[in-house]
Amino acid sequence: MPLKKNLPDFLVSILLVAAALFYAAKYVVFDIPPFEDAAMLMRYSQHLAQGQGVVWNVGEAPVDGATDFLFMVAAAALIKLGFTVGQSVRGIGFLSHLLTVLIVYWTNRRVNNGSIPLSFLSGLYLAVGVGFSYVSAYFGTPFFALAAAATWTLGLILIQEANPRFWLSLAFALSGLITGLIRPEGVILAALMLISVVLMRIFDAPLSWDGIKRSKIISIVLTFGAVFLILGGAYFLWRWNYFGYPLPNPFYKKGGGWSWTIFRISMLNTLRLSLPLTLAFLLGLRNNRTLKMTLAYLIPILGFASAFALVSNEMNYGARFQYATLPIALMAWIPLVRGIRLDGLNQLSVRERGARVLALIALAAGVVYYSWFQNCFLTSYQKTCAQPYERDGRLEMAKMLADYRGKGYLIATTEAGLLPYYSGWDALDAWGLNDAFIAHNGKITADYLDEKKPQVIMFHDYYSPLVPPKLTEANLAQRWFSMTILMKTYAEEHGYILAAIFGDSPYDTHYYYVRPDFEDSEEIAERIYEFKDYYYPITGKRSINYAKYEK
Repeated sequence: MPLKKNLPDFLVSILLVAAALFYAAKYVVFDIPPFEDAAMLMRYSQHLAQGQGVVWNVGEAPVDGATDFLFMVAAAALIKLGFTVGQSVRGIGFLSHLLTVLIVYWTNRRVNNGSIPLSFLSGLYLAVGVGFSYVSAYFGTPFFALAAAATWTLGLILIQEANPRFWLSLAFALSGLITGLIRPEGVILAALMLISVVLMRIFDAPLSWDGIKRSKIISIVLTFGAVFLILGGAYFLWRWNYFGYPLPNPFYKKGGGWSWTIFRISMLNTLRLSLPLTLAFLLGLRNNRTLKMTLAYLIPILGFASAFALVSNEMNYGARFQYATLPIALMAWIPLVRGIRLDGLNQLSVRERGARVLALIALAAGVVYYSWFQNCFLTSYQKTCAQPYERDGRLEMAKMLADYRGKGYLIATTEAGLLPYYSGWDALDAWGLNDAFIAHNGKITADYLDEKKPQVIMFHDYYSPLVPPKLTEANLAQRWFSMTILMKTYAEEHGYILAAIFGDSPYDTHYYYVRPDFEDSEEIAERIYEFKDYYYPITGKRSINYAKYEK
């Protein structure tokens, strides 16, 4: 009997998975290289799988540049089992996205008591959105979204159960902890979900101390606090001891206090991802009951989006920082519109009824199309919705430099993704996301470069011999510009060979300098100078070597 009762849901689940797989096969490009940030995490996962620890360079002290900690560990485990790094990273993301689609459907059906059509539409909206595009770019974003969706599902069950069992509170807390172990901001998201649960139970409880006690609010909060204090605290102390500092390395570089500009960007990203659902939240303002529910459900969505105003927005590929709010919104909107009825359909003629049904189907198709359309905004420079970025000369250059791996050579670079990962060289991340000294010092220094003595110096900036840099006070106050000028000055003052300045425009270039006093210096400088397959990542066009125009 239960199987017969659930058969329609199982069939719809199969249909959702089939639709997602068809969409991935037909509309997602999986032959692009990793995006820069993704390649950084792949490097950490590879080193961890090799037994080197969480290190950027083998043999050096651990550094927590891979903020997706549990994702890195999971990928390393699969690599250890024999999968390639790419298969491990993409496999986790691919499966996570499919599971999140199913969680959205089943939570709407079984927890929110939504109809099959509305629950299916919710799952389909997520299935054809940007989730697979993150997988294509090798990001772990769907893994984080899966944990967030699971935690929110448990939170919704906690809200609805009159007398929630202890194991449910424990499962909610543990799921929230896992969310925080995948990415550190998951702690914020889990705490915001807890606030939503508490508020909804307060709204439903009698206004008395006995009513609060009977609602199990205290038990839920204490269980959550105990899990985070004991298990989360143990992890926090371990990582502080292991890495030598309490917070992830990028936080010290990217954290700069509250920014209203980034706050606005984060809010717009959140709105863009879930725009069709805003109508449901507006309809939730119609009476006191739905108003309370709307406010409670908005807490994890808007609160999480607001938290990103505290960090830099760099590398926010396709609004991936805010993506976890989408499955939350998809599992919140159906209860907000419950009770709104379209009466009178039975009194309509067959033609009128058919016209309205077709209009609703067209509206649903438009909503799904809107979700797919978000793939057109993954990067600011993509040319088509199917292709988020073009051929990348940094990848081809890294493959050439891989001929010299294992010789102890070091590249100091602002582009710490593809070049270090595919070359296999030791790397100094000049921006500091993967370098504890630079992150805590605030910037790279000439003395630090002199200590490391890199064989190759490479940086990305917006000048060339045809458009020389303007060393004005305002320009030098910009952290990126001052960093590249320091690297350029250091290379020139220490006799480095200017091997190449690649770009398809003199206003946006990649500089390559080679130190002249090591075994392969002349050969590497010559190969870089004559490199033919350097395609600029923003446009995909073959680059010009502007070093040939240097006076």
